[in-house]
Amino acid sequence: MPSSYQAPSRKDKMQATTHSQSSQTNTTNEAASVRKILASKGQEVFALRPQNTLLEAAEMLRDKRIGALIVKDAAGELQGILSERDIVRRLAETPGETLKQTVGDIMTRNVEVCGPDDPLISLLRKMTEGRFRHMPVVENGAVVGMVTIGDVVNYRLTELEYESLQLKQLIVG
Repeated sequence: MPSSYQAPSRKDKMQATTHSQSSQTNTTNEAASVRKILASKGQEVFALRPQNTLLEAAEMLRDKRIGALIVKDAAGELQGILSERDIVRRLAETPGETLKQTVGDIMTRNVEVCGPDDPLISLLRKMTEGRFRHMPVVENGAVVGMVTIGDVVNYRLTELEYESLQLKQLIVG
């Protein structure tokens, strides 16, 4: 069975290695922030308008292989968020009539947002307490990215793996 982590061997030292974290990022007192995730993930945001149909939204979710979409008005202002869960719940409530409904009919209007400099720990708390997995990143009133709970967990796992490697090198080295 493959493993996501394999301890380093002596042969590994002969090859050039790269890390998503560095000794500098792991030894600073600075808390990991949303900006660090966006720097590696990118800031591409997929959006639609409230008048789009749920069929259009479902197709975009499928084609982009994502779990949520930002909803903006014609001026580009954040109006809400629409997730796969929202669509599935509406499918159960209105079978056979769902896909022609509009995004504005079911989107979440009171969207929890974060800023690029927010610490990741605060995002994890908000997402866990609010039971949602996607959070738009807003800076100066504009959406500049989207962070998922998976992004935050993956960042922390990578951080822990790198810290573990550093400790092993100190012990062995």
